[in-house]
Amino acid sequence: MAVTGFFWGLDMLYRLFGAFAILSASATMPSQAQNAEEIVAADKGVTSEQGRPAQWYLEQHNRLASAIAALKPQNPGTVDAYILVAGLDGDAVFRSESEETAKVLARRYNAEGRTILLTTDSRNGAAQGSPANINTALAAIAEKMDLAEDVLILYTTSHGNKKIGIVYQDGRQGFGMIAPSRMAKMLSDLGIKRRLIMISACYSGEFIPDLKSDDSIIITAASSMRPSFGCAPGNDWTFFGDALVNHGLRTPKPLTEITGDMQHIIGGWEKEFDLTPSEPQLSFGAKSEEWLAALEAQLPKNATPKTGTPSIESAYFLELRAEKGKKK
Repeated sequence: MAVTGFFWGLDMLYRLFGAFAILSASATMPSQAQNAEEIVAADKGVTSEQGRPAQWYLEQHNRLASAIAALKPQNPGTVDAYILVAGLDGDAVFRSESEETAKVLARRYNAEGRTILLTTDSRNGAAQGSPANINTALAAIAEKMDLAEDVLILYTTSHGNKKIGIVYQDGRQGFGMIAPSRMAKMLSDLGIKRRLIMISACYSGEFIPDLKSDDSIIITAASSMRPSFGCAPGNDWTFFGDALVNHGLRTPKPLTEITGDMQHIIGGWEKEFDLTPSEPQLSFGAKSEEWLAALEAQLPKNATPKTGTPSIESAYFLELRAEKGKKK
């Protein structure tokens, strides 16, 4: 198979460094066997930017530096939330989902001024959702947090792949990936223990074994063996983002109720369109209730209106629904 897209970029990296294997898998075709080089690259959080003009690097530096400089200090004696939302892929659905999710989470968890948005191919001044920028933003947040008191809320949305984890791709210029072990090491090295992590990607359940702890809550769009849905062109939300964020987190409901509703909503959509169940996964650490209760004590009293076109009302699913109707 010809080397295209994300793995075309990785192939160029490996050629530069003398690797012997030609990469042939596509980031959106998880059935292809992943070779050892891909897994090692994901574990190291490899990022490659190709053919970028010098001005692009300066602009990215300024965007990220501005976001970091705007972070407010934490309040002693208060459990503050620090939020990082990252859209890693240049497809418009990931951009729109990440931008709206950052707004919803900042409002829900009283984190205006403590939220960083990274989104690939941003039209609104955000830095790229690359592995390198995610690492830098996390380090900046860790410096502001009281690591014994405050909570990191991390939401990522992108394509995903078995073993490799979540994928960064910006056309044929930006490439990268973060494996579960890499994300766990990033957070561990920074000393961030209290964390709510939500991962919208195929096969994202594979992150749970590496990230789970007594102080962590992990919510993923799918099990480690299943794809998730809703990233078709023209969508404003993935299934996961629509059900969890657009239907749930913008309301004053507690997280435990929201996650149950999310699983039910997604299951209903998948059943309607005869899709293989994605099986969203949940992991609530034994000590997470302490900080979650503190955050939820400050929730807004009212919900905000849903935004965007529902995933199941996109052109793709409307056509699918019409085809099903014809067969009846």
